[in-house]
Amino acid sequence: MDDDHRGWRPCVLAAAVFAVCMAGTTLPTPLYGLYQEKFGFSELMVTVVYAVYAFGVIGVLLLAGNASDAVGRRPVLLAGLACATASAVCFLCATGLGWLYTGRLLSGVSAGLFTGAATAYVMELAPSGASRATFVATAANMGGLGCGPLLAGVLAQYAPWPLYLPYVVHLVLVAGSAVVLLWLPETVRERRPLSTVRPQQPGLPAGVRAVFAPAAIAAFVGFALFGVFTSVSPAFLAESLDVHNRAVVGLIVALAFFASTAGQLAVGRIGVGRSLPLGCAVLLGGLALLAGALWWDLLSLVVLSALVGGAGQGLAFRGALSAVAGAAPPDQRAAVISTLFVVAYTGISVPVIGVGVLSGPMGLEGAGLVFIACMAVLVTAAGAYLLRRPVRAAGA
Repeated sequence: MDDDHRGWRPCVLAAAVFAVCMAGTTLPTPLYGLYQEKFGFSELMVTVVYAVYAFGVIGVLLLAGNASDAVGRRPVLLAGLACATASAVCFLCATGLGWLYTGRLLSGVSAGLFTGAATAYVMELAPSGASRATFVATAANMGGLGCGPLLAGVLAQYAPWPLYLPYVVHLVLVAGSAVVLLWLPETVRERRPLSTVRPQQPGLPAGVRAVFAPAAIAAFVGFALFGVFTSVSPAFLAESLDVHNRAVVGLIVALAFFASTAGQLAVGRIGVGRSLPLGCAVLLGGLALLAGALWWDLLSLVVLSALVGGAGQGLAFRGALSAVAGAAPPDQRAAVISTLFVVAYTGISVPVIGVGVLSGPMGLEGAGLVFIACMAVLVTAAGAYLLRRPVRAAGA
């Protein structure tokens, strides 16, 4: 048993570093209302500030998503922690929207550097043949995203300096993560100079293409739901439901990410082929509950939509990642995973801006209902496609 624990220790430590980085990307979620009061910007600007993060992720994934395959996992992850540090400093120094844009962009760069490299790193550090490695990687990602708003919400509500203390705490965690990362071993055996890294061209290895298309559709829809839920739900809770407690807002947003982790855990029993269409069906249920929450202004339906939608996203996301990673050649795994995340983060950015644009003439409820209708059509089509052409992977 001790040997088994020692075998998993590097994997779990790498996952903890992954979670710390991702927590920093969602720290501002329950604080956007405070920034609006301080700087006086509209709900559209909230969604733009949020989406800038996704553009940073996508840019890095396209330009250097395969960098860790060449130079090694640890150098790329250390660079990601440096960007996370710079992002926190921007938020600490923020005196206007420009600082928020820069901080969110740097946060996106840190997530972009981590996304493919850390996922591959966690899986490679796991004991040989461990099927739980994919779950550890995706749980670290989603669990970290959930801890961000929860931590910031609790500190903003019950501790002093609500716009500063969350970032100070995160800087301490990032420093500890850097120490852990320097202790962990490198997993890329044949490293190449950074000069050999080239921007990724659209395209995938032949053996991945059939798996990638349906997996990417499911990932897009799940991340789109998370993007809109994370960016506009704090404003909806405050304006329509009179929920002003930052800890409660952070908890409700965190529930979606924690439910995603639970959904991912279920994939091991359900199987990758069934988890993708099932995830789409559960996502559709989450969208329906969110529509009901917007229509009837019910807090209970908001909480249920977070739990059900998050579980559906987790089922679809882990199934997609397992299918794509299992089909990818080892020397291109991080690059292929990064391509999947490009599609996912497109889902987390474009619909968010659309909701922000529509919120002016239609209000948050109307804009949210339009978004839900569009996503319902997409997720239904994706689920039907996946039922006709099931995805198969080497493991879950």
